[in-house]
Amino acid sequence: MEFAPDVTGRPIWRLLLRGLGVYLPGWEMPSGALRVRPGAAAGGFGPPAYLDGDAGFGVQIPDRRRGLEPDREIYVRGRENPSFGIVVAGPAAAIGSRVVDAAALMRFARRLTFEELFDTGDADSVPYAVRGARAVENAVFLDRAAGIGLCAEVDPLTRTAACPLYVRIGGPAERTVRVYGLPAYTPAQAVRSHS
Repeated sequence: MEFAPDVTGRPIWRLLLRGLGVYLPGWEMPSGALRVRPGAAAGGFGPPAYLDGDAGFGVQIPDRRRGLEPDREIYVRGRENPSFGIVVAGPAAAIGSRVVDAAALMRFARRLTFEELFDTGDADSVPYAVRGARAVENAVFLDRAAGIGLCAEVDPLTRTAACPLYVRIGGPAERTVRVYGLPAYTPAQAVRSHS
């Protein structure tokens, strides 16, 4: 396990710090991520989290329930072609899947974004809500009760989603946040040549 300072300049990192500031005020903010290498034991990394190749981190949830309403904050970056980021805080079971990976987290984030932007009394809000949901490129999910979090991002070139960051949230007594990152991960890493 080694420290990975290269992740701190990326939009997903900034979104994670914003979310931690909103939903875990007073917790010690991480200064970077610890790299997790496949097959290597890392202090604090392990179940319910796992590594899933190019898709990054995933978590296994013991149960799934729909209808739970987690808190959320939506952030918009850019004016002409805005990209949306969402921070969601609540029980991971609200995602509705026993296995939460990049694809499941992005579907959930886009659904929440659509629901937030859609006004049932205004039919003109539909196109804006659809565009906003499609423009979600970064999602952070924090489950304080379970002590876990997962961060997903969409590669702007390939449009593939990956979870490059996994979060362990300490209890109220320790008030720490530890972040784990993929080894030398870059969004373009998902593109490979096949011969």
